[in-house]
Amino acid sequence: MKPQPSTTRRLFAHALVYKFRIIGALFVLCLAVGAELGGPFITKTIIDKHLTPATSGLIPIAGDLSAVLGLLGLYLALLLFASLGNFTQSYILQSTALQIIKNMRMDLMRHIQRIPLRYFDNTPIGQVVSRIANDTEAVRDLFMSFMATFVVSFIQLMGIYVALFILDAQLAAFTLLLPPIFVLIMIIHLRYSKKYIAVMRARLSDMNAMINESIVVMPIIQAFRREKVTLEEFEVLNKDRYVNQIKQFRVFSLSSRNIVGTIGSLVTAFVIWRFGGQSLQGAISFGVFYAFVEYLGRIFHPIIGIFDQLTNAQRAFVSAEKVFAIMDMEGAEVENTDQVKRPEGIVKFENVTFAYKPGENVLKSISFEARKGETVALVGHTGSGKSSIINLLLGFYEPGAGKITIDGNDIRHQSKQALRKNMGIVLQDPYLFAGDIKFNVSLYNKEITLDRVKNALKDVGAAPFVEQLPSGYDELVVERGSTLSSGQRQLISFARALAFDPSILILDEATASIDSETEGLIQQALKVVSEGRTTLVIAHRLSTIRDADQILVLHRGEIVERGNHEALMALEGRYYKMYQLQKGEKATVNVL
Repeated sequence: MKPQPSTTRRLFAHALVYKFRIIGALFVLCLAVGAELGGPFITKTIIDKHLTPATSGLIPIAGDLSAVLGLLGLYLALLLFASLGNFTQSYILQSTALQIIKNMRMDLMRHIQRIPLRYFDNTPIGQVVSRIANDTEAVRDLFMSFMATFVVSFIQLMGIYVALFILDAQLAAFTLLLPPIFVLIMIIHLRYSKKYIAVMRARLSDMNAMINESIVVMPIIQAFRREKVTLEEFEVLNKDRYVNQIKQFRVFSLSSRNIVGTIGSLVTAFVIWRFGGQSLQGAISFGVFYAFVEYLGRIFHPIIGIFDQLTNAQRAFVSAEKVFAIMDMEGAEVENTDQVKRPEGIVKFENVTFAYKPGENVLKSISFEARKGETVALVGHTGSGKSSIINLLLGFYEPGAGKITIDGNDIRHQSKQALRKNMGIVLQDPYLFAGDIKFNVSLYNKEITLDRVKNALKDVGAAPFVEQLPSGYDELVVERGSTLSSGQRQLISFARALAFDPSILILDEATASIDSETEGLIQQALKVVSEGRTTLVIAHRLSTIRDADQILVLHRGEIVERGNHEALMALEGRYYKMYQLQKGEKATVNVL
């Protein structure tokens, strides 16, 4: 894989998409800064040219009153123009920053859809959520602070130094010592705070992952009285983040606003002491001296603004590195499948071997064929390789050896979207999305009409309970469908598979968690959705696969028996023992 550009260059590349808007905003900003800086120069002109000493103070000469009023009017006009310009540039820059982050967040979400399933197997959900939500929000703060503070402050500093040199080159040269001092302080600040910020972001990600896991398994936590232990584990993460946050604040307090303010006061005091006497003696005009002190005071405001945003910027760079780390992962493009032809559904595994970890094969030389319209059942104890076969067929993983074909075409040479377009899957724990009933069947597929949704629900036997709901097909379903029974969720899952009309249907222990009363409905729904389709069934209840055309018995990643129910029962091998155990009859051999 080719080396990726630096984080700074990649962030800059995202901003360049809106280069014309940014250039326009910077032009307006320069005009606004120029208008702001004109104030002290106008004051200097009034003092030096239109005020004369008198016994009672500085009083304008009568003939110059109109000129003074004119300059004051110009001063107010410049202030108004500066305010309007600052609003305009701020709006353009801030809205551009929001648009950049919107695009980045969509790029990240789009790429996550392309990442192989292996990444999600090994990464807590909370960490993925943290990348999309928290880290992109931190990057947003970078663009917002960079646009609003760093750019604005830099241009203000340039304008102030130009004004200082116009007033008095000797005085201005003295202030050139300030930027190197502040740059050195910034370098020290960044060096010592980065490690603390990196730990803070990592702990936040860990905390999100733990919170997500705790919410999902809350019944288990409470049932096993793990509340106290869970809180203690969370406290360890929370305290570590707090400790590093305190350390980072110490660095910030010592090297930011306080030190800038102190240096600013000392420099201003020195300038007054060193050059104030010259002004009184006439070496430099009083107006020049006033304007110079005014501009000098303005130097420190943008510098303080930069220091105040350094922490946000550094936090954002750490977050950006994490975001780009995900975007650098290899992924398959989500391709258009409109032209993909519907396959016959002939599935064939030829000597397939597969391992999640190198050297630990979970499937060993698996070979079988499922012809069009056939039902093939996969049975075996936990860890025997049933789900791995399904994961390979769906293209979530690639086999280490052998090949898998559909209608004679190797699935490795097909796009994942084309492969899955004509597959349907019903899981043991059916997942329903937040939305209404009809959405959970159609998943917003434009080809699936409301009538098709209703027919699918009717065919699987779900229409009676759906129509009894207060809003019927428009009844809202909360996340995971927790307001419905497991049987109702499963029937909606079957309706979803039927509505999509797949050539190949995969049932992953779809009846494992169903009570006996509901099993009859599910069995009837199973027959409806599998009719005329190639069906692969992972079976927990062997009574549900008695009518399967072929039953494959797996043990430690190998097919040890195959045949239909009658043939396997006559064989009196592993399948026979499993069936007898489930029927409640005695078995003398431990099949595990």
